[in-house]
Amino acid sequence: MSVRRRAAHGKAAVGMVAVLSLALTGCGGEGKSDKPAASTSAKPGDGEASPSGAVKSADAPPTQVIATVNGEAGMVLTINKAARDAGGFLTVEGQLKNTGSAAYVNTAPWRGNELNSSGVSVAGVTLVDKVGKKRYYVLRDTDGRCLCTTGLNIIEAGQTMPFFAQFPAPPTSTVEVDLSLPTFATATVKLSG
Repeated sequence: MSVRRRAAHGKAAVGMVAVLSLALTGCGGEGKSDKPAASTSAKPGDGEASPSGAVKSADAPPTQVIATVNGEAGMVLTINKAARDAGGFLTVEGQLKNTGSAAYVNTAPWRGNELNSSGVSVAGVTLVDKVGKKRYYVLRDTDGRCLCTTGLNIIEAGQTMPFFAQFPAPPTSTVEVDLSLPTFATATVKLSG
């Protein structure tokens, strides 16, 4: 390789290193910003102190209970959110709690007619739009697995497990739906978003 060519490659390499170092400097600011830092002093009543001394943020929305549904053997399903997403989906979130005295092991009915692609799940949950006369089933990924809570083999007494299921969003004119999960009563859920 000629000397001129090596010099040109060297200059290009130096230029590339400079560009990369500037890019990395912008990414690695470790939280530093040109903006002035916000005050960290709390106003009285802005947050609550927990027994550990940590302060809960007043900005965090309280957990809203939209519906509570009783199931068999002391299982309780609490729905905290049923919101439309920008992509045309409806996500329902909440929690399953075993309020009974024994471990709840009969979670198989919750998967509905699911054939093992999602394992033990809540894929059997459905939404019914009575006004639109339509039933909505849990969405599936490209491998056929539900977009919902999975891995619910045993729920111990007193244990709480997260619950979520994603559906196609009903029309915006639909303001509430009936949620049904096998072995639980049906609940009317108000939609947001």
